[in-house]
This record gives sequence, structure tokens and C-alpha cells, in this order.
Amino acid sequence: MNHLRYRDDLETIQPNEERIAHEIVEHMGHTQLAAAGRHRHAHRDAHAKSHALLTGTLRVLDNLPDELAQGAFATAGEHEVVARLSSAPGDIRSDEVPAPRGFALKILGVEGERMPDHPDSTNQDLLMVNFPVLAFGTVARYQEMLGLLESQAERPAAVQRGVAATARAVEKGVERLGRTPSATLQGLARDYAHPLGETYHTQGALRYGDAVAKLSLAPVGAVAELTGRPIEPDFDSNADAIARHFRDAGADYELRVQLCTDLERMPIEDAAVLWDPALSPHRTVATLHLPPQDLSSPARRVHGDDHLSFSPFNGLAAHRPLGSIMRVRRLAYAQSSDLRHRLNAVAPAEPMSASDIPA
Repeated sequence: MNHLRYRDDLETIQPNEERIAHEIVEHMGHTQLAAAGRHRHAHRDAHAKSHALLTGTLRVLDNLPDELAQGAFATAGEHEVVARLSSAPGDIRSDEVPAPRGFALKILGVEGERMPDHPDSTNQDLLMVNFPVLAFGTVARYQEMLGLLESQAERPAAVQRGVAATARAVEKGVERLGRTPSATLQGLARDYAHPLGETYHTQGALRYGDAVAKLSLAPVGAVAELTGRPIEPDFDSNADAIARHFRDAGADYELRVQLCTDLERMPIEDAAVLWDPALSPHRTVATLHLPPQDLSSPARRVHGDDHLSFSPFNGLAAHRPLGSIMRVRRLAYAQSSDLRHRLNAVAPAEPMSASDIPA
């Protein structure tokens, strides 16, 4: 399979991108400040609500083909990891309101030339959501969507549940006609499936050494049996369901890479376009094991909420995020982290080993 070779000129700056990006980040900062005022505590401006902070091991596979043995995955071996599971909104909301979930993975002790944003770190962050594309794939469309997203978030929980139920019905009707629902419709139709059974995606593209790729994390083994399984009938919170699982069992995933093979049909600048697996399959480069562990520690929860940060720009130059959505995230994540730590008067922490995470 011939993949697209990475070049520095693959990205295309969008019209008015710098102005739009700064307007988006300014808007998100005001929203974050308003939420901090309501809660008397600052949270992230996206993925504010944590469900779990986990530690485990990532094993890079032996004998990967040259095109997959790149960057953090160039050498077979094991790395400690820290993972944070969350809900996507930038405010703390009931889990009875369906929302996309996030899986932020921090791979510890990765060697190589780094991006300039976090020069003293030795970690590689990968931020993923349980949906392969964004409804707003460019900065211009994201700015247009901000008002819609916020108006939806401000509705009562019962209304939001009703919107999601209607979206699911429409989605099924579209599928019966043999068509693919839009990213917006699918996002509104998120259900109550167990977070540990979901497959998570970087959504945006990133450099993958001498290639361009998107990454995904898919459940395997026993935890794959949770795919699509609701966490009702008692309606546990996401955090309760995850904590109960890890009291007795672990979870295993495969980290997979989808190389870009056709820039027209697998665009970098529009994260709303699904990269068709028929053009390039998802190929496993590493396995993730999260062993049984106690998630009830208040110190662990505080550490994940207040001290830790995850950013797609904390990592190797070989995995630099690409595309306008990723470029605006560079500004947004830095501002969000700085504001959260400053308002809460806590120092940011970057773990050197899993033992740095409170038990």
C-alpha cells in the first residue's frame, strides 16, 4: 500500500484563519471563566467532566513494517501510560444527557525530537473521542457551530435527552434508506453505551513520521463485550460504571494507525470527512493494558482534574497535529490549561512515571 509522504507544505492555511482562531479561543476563555464562576472552581474548557484517571502499560509491537515503525512506535517495547476518560462538554453536566466521550492517553518516556510547546516533557499525548469525525471540520465551521453547541448545552437536561432521542430515530431512518447520517446527526444521537466499550479516534490528522495518519483505540478481549451495552438500568454515572469494572477486571485495547493514501479523499484540512477504511485500513501498532485498580481515591481525582494536562502538542515532532482544527487546538489547550491552573492556584504536573499518580 502506497501512503502519502509527509511534506511541510501539506497543510493549507484557511482564509482568515488567524483571526477566527483567536476569536474562538477568546470565546472559549470567556465561557471557561463563566463556568468557573458558577462552580467556584475552574475546569477545562472542553472535556471538563472526568470519569476516571487510569494507569497501565502500552506495548509497541515487534517487527512493525517500516511505514508503521515511526516516531513513538519506531522501537518495540513497553511504556507506562496515564489515561483520562471524560465527557466532551466544557461544563459539568449530568451523565443522563448523552454526550461524546474522550480518552486522553499519555505515553510516558518517549524519546525523540519534540514539538516546541512542551520541550521539557518526555511524554507523548494522544487525545481521542468516541467518534471518528467532527461535525465542524474547519475553524470557520467550528466558529459557526459554537452558538449552536452552547444553546444546546444551556437547555434543561430533559430537553437535551429529547433531542438525542429524536436524533437517534432520524439516524435510524437515514440508515434504512442506505445513506450515512451526517456527523452532526450522529453526534446528537449519542447513546448511553458503556464508555469502556467505545472505540476512540484522534479525529484530526497528525504527522506519523514520514507519513500522515489518524489513530484510533479499539477495545479487545473481554472489554469489547461492553461495546454498545448500556450502563442502565439503575443508571450509574459513567464514573461509577468504570470504577466498578476496574475493581475486579482490567481493560485491553489496540492502538491502530490509518495512513493517508489519498489527499483528496482523505483530507487533512477538513476533519468532518471520514477516512474510508477501504482506502486505508486501521492497522495495530501497539496494545494497551489497563489492569484492575482502585479509582475511588479523592487524591487521584483531584490530581487528574486540577494538576494534569493533556495536549495534542505535547509530544514528538514526528507526531505533530495537522489541519486547521488541530492548529486552533494548539492555542485553545494552552489557554485552557494556563487559566485552570492559575484560577485554582495549583501547579501543573507532568508525570515521569505512573507512580507519580496518587493511588
